[in-house]
Amino acid sequence: MISHYLIDIIILLATAVIAVPFFQMIRFGAVPGFLISGIIVGPSGLGLISNIEQISKLAEIGVVLLLFVIGIELKPSRLWLMRRLVFGLGSMQVIFTGIALGFMFYYLFDMSLAAAILVGPALALSSTALVLQLLSEQKLLTSEYGRSSFSILLLQDIAVVPLLALVPLLATPEISMGTDVGLTLLKSLLILLLLILIGRYLLHPIVHRVALSGSAEVFTASAVLIVLGMAILTEYAGFSMAMGAFLAGLLISDSAYRHQITAEIHPFRGLLLGLFFMSMGMSVDLMQLFNNPLISIVALVLLILVKMVILLPLTYLFKIKKKARFSVMLVLAQSGEFALVLFSLAHQSQLLDTGLFQQLLLIVLLSMLTTPLLAHFAKNFCQTQRAKDTAQDENLEQAPIVIVGFGRVGHRIGEILSIAKTPYVALDYDAKVVEQERKNDHPIFYGDARKPKVLQAIGAGKTKIVLVTLGEPEIALQVVSSLRKSYPDLQIYARGHRLEQCQALQEVGASGAVSENIEASLELAQMALKKIQFNSKQRESIVENFRKDYHEQINVKGG
Repeated sequence: MISHYLIDIIILLATAVIAVPFFQMIRFGAVPGFLISGIIVGPSGLGLISNIEQISKLAEIGVVLLLFVIGIELKPSRLWLMRRLVFGLGSMQVIFTGIALGFMFYYLFDMSLAAAILVGPALALSSTALVLQLLSEQKLLTSEYGRSSFSILLLQDIAVVPLLALVPLLATPEISMGTDVGLTLLKSLLILLLLILIGRYLLHPIVHRVALSGSAEVFTASAVLIVLGMAILTEYAGFSMAMGAFLAGLLISDSAYRHQITAEIHPFRGLLLGLFFMSMGMSVDLMQLFNNPLISIVALVLLILVKMVILLPLTYLFKIKKKARFSVMLVLAQSGEFALVLFSLAHQSQLLDTGLFQQLLLIVLLSMLTTPLLAHFAKNFCQTQRAKDTAQDENLEQAPIVIVGFGRVGHRIGEILSIAKTPYVALDYDAKVVEQERKNDHPIFYGDARKPKVLQAIGAGKTKIVLVTLGEPEIALQVVSSLRKSYPDLQIYARGHRLEQCQALQEVGASGAVSENIEASLELAQMALKKIQFNSKQRESIVENFRKDYHEQINVKGG
């Protein structure tokens, strides 16, 4: 039995390793690559894997982790700055498109009313993973086209939560659409509120205690436990596991530990989410497409046209410029991964029969495969110049300076930057320091700066300067080296203790290194010379020349 699972895993990994880079190379993105990989190894393809049900159960954890990360990113401050486009344009897109698609598919596929109520809004959701990846590759995330698309995607991510809650209600035949639904919903919401209160007052103390232990392995285990634990609890409350993970992320979104938790979850999320898309690909019955291709093609064309026709006047209503308006309309015309999630849950709940489920999977898959082509046309429509105003950028925590290490040196630098009214973000791996400094309203977060994902999460790639003030020489070298490899053009200034360490820091990529010992030595020497009434001009010249020679030695060695 174990060997069977190992063979299946090897087949999945081998196929993904070949297919996903190929699809990325031809600019289709990773998600279609995973989907096609699943089709190739599944029953509709080579038939290398038949144990789809077991793989699908494991793959669901990938969706749980995705919703958790989305919950972390949906901070109230972020939503407030983008409220007009998110809650205005985004809400209207989901509502109008959901209603139109619901009616269309209700009559086209002769589905039940309950199924149509779910299918319409589900198909209205575009692919966040695919669109953001394409926008990032085009370097247009901060353009008006990119910001508008991102705002709509943000609301769509929020809309997943009530849709997840809707699935079990629609799938329960004995519940009427009147009083019974209201009572069931009220009961579920009360249980949900209880879970939120428990999470609000227990999650942070638990994570803080784990962080104090200093064990990276235990911290990773606690991060996974929080996600899966909350997911299981909400499932017992009558909601989905994905919704529980979303709530857990939302509760941690204002925590000092969120960047480190995101970094710990990221490898699991990427691998298991890829497995989810592959399991969806394995579930697709291509014979349904070959036997009656006209239905799938007509449904695909209608899906894209309906989304475009609704998006165009809405973007006009919200005064988005003409070129950006057409670009948004094109890039969001597909349906996405959350439709796959919702259809999978609906099929398990017997809300969708197998034939309808297969047809909907085909439509979503085909729409995602058209997206790279539509994104290419969207790029040509929009203005290629980046927007100058980045106040609504996708990373609202971005600051011009990041301080890595907030001990005595980092703390003083923070105070100087505060006096200069220059925003900064600090990172430290000491839970006690983080807890104390956050009580003093300093913008500091918990995290191991040696991990590239932590640096990425805190915004190192979008900042101007990183100051490394860590007291441990070896850790400082690792951080500087990691930063330089990930961000070749970044300005990195580091603190050293002596000449040799400063030279080593510059060798691994520091733009500049300063020895705190030399400055103390120079200051003490000046005080002594001044006390014995040494000539002031000579004194200043000697000290300045010594400082200059010292830094030249660092620069020559660092090279």
